[in-house]
Amino acid sequence: MQRIPLAERMRPTTLDEVIGQTHLLGGGEILRQIAKNKEPVSLILWGPPGSGKTTLARIIANEVNAEFIELSAVTSGKKDIERIVEHARQNWNLQLRTILFVDEIHRFNKAQQDAFLPHVESGLITLIGATTENPSFDVITPLLSRTRVLVLEPLSKPDIIAILKRALKAEKITGRVTPKALDYLAELSGGDARVALGNLELALGMDADKVTPDVVKVAAQKRVPGYDKKGEMHYNVISAFIKSMRGSDATATLYYLARMLDAGEDPKFIARRMIIFASEDIGLAGNGALGLAVDAFNAVDRVGMPEAQYILYHVAAALAKSKKSRQTTDAMGRAKDLAKRFPDSQVPLHLRNAPTKLMKDLGYNQDYEWKADFKHKKGFLPDDVPDEKLI
Repeated sequence: MQRIPLAERMRPTTLDEVIGQTHLLGGGEILRQIAKNKEPVSLILWGPPGSGKTTLARIIANEVNAEFIELSAVTSGKKDIERIVEHARQNWNLQLRTILFVDEIHRFNKAQQDAFLPHVESGLITLIGATTENPSFDVITPLLSRTRVLVLEPLSKPDIIAILKRALKAEKITGRVTPKALDYLAELSGGDARVALGNLELALGMDADKVTPDVVKVAAQKRVPGYDKKGEMHYNVISAFIKSMRGSDATATLYYLARMLDAGEDPKFIARRMIIFASEDIGLAGNGALGLAVDAFNAVDRVGMPEAQYILYHVAAALAKSKKSRQTTDAMGRAKDLAKRFPDSQVPLHLRNAPTKLMKDLGYNQDYEWKADFKHKKGFLPDDVPDEKLI
């Protein structure tokens, strides 16, 4: 008979058993109020893996005496939704509430998400969606307006250790795992309780009298960073990388660079962002920065990984330490604004080329001299465009 995994056996069944997420579970917070009032509310639970989204949804259903139906957006479609809605109608006739939990709701397309709307509005179903991605990008606006978005945080290291200790106590093996091993398990988890419990179970299955950090290392192997190259973490880390360079914090810059490379980010994507940064944030303060960044991209393209790391670390550190200037970027914004205000102003005749005699007779290219730093007495802007000194 197959044994239920430790993470599933240790899943809390009441709000009081939940460790972490205190910002949602305090006495006056929304989840406590739902449980107290016995009135379900449609929710979007947004948080990283292993932070308790499924657990909280199940507890809420139990607290409000509703039937809990779980649906995965990865394997389900519109027909599954229709079948669940029909079941919910039967529950309605029996005066039984239905809570539909949709895991990874961001993977449903617009049409599939639209299918929920009338039934959420009528109260036929209470929808609880779980997502690891920013719902403002991946959940349709009408559905967001009918739900409350609750943000779950990664579990802290003390939270993870507390969960592991509770599991050991429940399994009656508290003396088998050393404190340092618990600390290492928590460190490897990345705030994911399921990962921590899974690694603990693997370590306990090893042929060792005591579970030490070395045993955990063998059992767990290397942790895969919680980084999805198409997900929000991808944008969060590159944003922090850029802002760290902008703030001239070389340590933070290299830290975020290391995280991206360790997670398998495309090195050319990073190099492209550094090219943009060289003009956007360094600009005239260091005219060599753009050339350095372009050379870095070409070098990364030619050398390839893993040796291209040297180039990325070199140039990222150099850009972080460079003097910064937004003069070019600000001038670009003002120039674009000026062009929008005067989109049809005529180019002055004296600045137009005159390849024919007729054009010369009409004043094209008049009094213009082709020499370095020549300044025409009539200037260079159209007559109706003010000289606003953009830079």
